[in-house]
Amino acid sequence: MTAKDAAQAISLLERHGLEVYVDGGWAVDAVLGEQTREHSDLDIALPHKHVPVLRELLATEGYREQLRDDTWECNFVLADSQGRAIDVHSYALDEAGNNAYGVPYRREHLAGEGFISGQRVRCISPEWLVQFHTGYELDGNDYHDVRLLCERFGIALPAEYQRFTQAKNV
Repeated sequence: MTAKDAAQAISLLERHGLEVYVDGGWAVDAVLGEQTREHSDLDIALPHKHVPVLRELLATEGYREQLRDDTWECNFVLADSQGRAIDVHSYALDEAGNNAYGVPYRREHLAGEGFISGQRVRCISPEWLVQFHTGYELDGNDYHDVRLLCERFGIALPAEYQRFTQAKNV
């Protein structure tokens, strides 16, 4: 998913009234204000009530669901024939901004902003991007993203990333 493709997809969704927040690797690059690596997909979060419109709109653009082992109504991937993929995470918040349903976002997670291909986008905030990059099997892309976020925003590198820094010092 190129920066141009990601920005165009977000723009299309927002023009149709969808409240979209960028997550994952593109959110990291958005808050950093520059693309720092290649991205295989665009992760987005949006209110669950927008999922039917999202599905319909992206279907008109040639996107079809790609079934995965972890697919469910609030987390699924839509891809087109050109290999562009959008990993959709939907949620519902209660009046206090806490998660009521779906992928467990809270209002405080959805407070970031950044730029993709010169376009301002809403995204997950830097401190939560770091937190969301923990608790699973980490790879080099995770370390790349988290290291840059921690350096730029003065966030402590999570302990589970120490193995990457130790490997570089050996």
